[in-house]
Amino acid sequence: MPFKIVRNDITKMQVDAIVNTANRLPIYSDGTDSAVYEAAGVEELLAERRKIGTLEEGQAAITPGFRLPAKYIIHAVSPMYIDGESGEEELLRSCYRKSLKLACEKGCKSIAFPLIATGSFGYPKEEGMRIALDEINAFLMKQEMHIYLVVFDTEATRLGRNVYPDLEEYIDKHYVEVQKKKEYWFPLQAAVAAPQMGDACREEPDEEELFEERESALDERLKHLTDTFQEYLMYLIESKGLSNADVYKSAYLTKQLFSKIKLNPDYHPDKGTALRLCVGAQLNLDETKDLLARAGYALSPCDKRDVIFSFFIEQEIYDMLDIDIALEEYGLPCFIE
Repeated sequence: MPFKIVRNDITKMQVDAIVNTANRLPIYSDGTDSAVYEAAGVEELLAERRKIGTLEEGQAAITPGFRLPAKYIIHAVSPMYIDGESGEEELLRSCYRKSLKLACEKGCKSIAFPLIATGSFGYPKEEGMRIALDEINAFLMKQEMHIYLVVFDTEATRLGRNVYPDLEEYIDKHYVEVQKKKEYWFPLQAAVAAPQMGDACREEPDEEELFEERESALDERLKHLTDTFQEYLMYLIESKGLSNADVYKSAYLTKQLFSKIKLNPDYHPDKGTALRLCVGAQLNLDETKDLLARAGYALSPCDKRDVIFSFFIEQEIYDMLDIDIALEEYGLPCFIE
C-alpha cells in the first residue's frame, strides 16, 4: 500500500512523520497548525520551532514529534492563495517535494500529509488535491514510502463529481438503469442497435480502407487467440511501446510481482491486479475486456466498482489515484491498499 487517502486526525496517525501546514514565523495559528502544536506539546514544539526561525513559503523544516505518535513533524509553509497566477502552484508543489525529501533524509518509511493550503490559506480544494496527487505520484515512481493523505472531514474526498462531472451520469446510465430493470446484459444487442440520428450526418469512411483495417485487426486478434493472460498482456505492452517499468509503476504494483507475472505464462491474477494492469498498460475498453476474459473475469454493469473503472478506461484516464478517489467518494473499496 504505497498510498492511501484516509479520514482521520493527522495528530493520531501512526507514521514516522506527519506534515504540518506551518506559519512563516516561529508561531502557530488556527487549523491543522494549532492541532499539531497542542497534541505535540505547545512549549516543547514552539521552542524547537524558534530554533529554526523564519521560513519562506514553499520551504519546509523538521522537528521531533514530541508527544505525537509520529517521530517527526515536518513544517511546510503553505502559500497564501491569491489568484492562481501569482506562483502559488509552484510553492505548493515545493511543500510536498521538500517534505518528502526531508522524510527520505531521516529514513522515514511512512508519512502523513494534510491537504496542504486548502484551509485558512484559501487554496481551492480540487486544485489542491490535484497538486497533492501529482507530487505524490511523481515521488512514488522513484522512491518507496507509505504515504497517507489525511482528510479530517469528508469534503476533500468528495471531489470526484467536480473533477469528473460526467462520472455520476455515466454511473446512472450503466449501473442504475440495469439495477432498476433487472434485465440480462446483451452486448450483441447493443452492438446491432439502430444508429443514432446524428450518425446520418457523419461522413462515411472509405469502404476499402475500412475493410483493410478490420481485416488487419482480425488477423492480429486471431494470432493471439490462444494467448494466456500473461502472454496477451506482454504482447499488448510491447505493441503500445511501453516499458515494463511504465506499466507496473502506473499500476502501483511492485517490481517483484510484475516479474512473477512476466516469468510465468500460466500466472492467474486476482481481479484487482488484472484491472490495475489494464490501467498500467493503457488499454482501451475492448482490450481491457479481452485481457480480463483470459483470466476469467468480466466488467459487470451490475457492479458499481466495475462501472466506475470502465468510465476511466473509456475516458483514457490511466491514473490509479484518480480512480481510487472516485471509489472512495462512492464508499467502495479502493484498488491501492
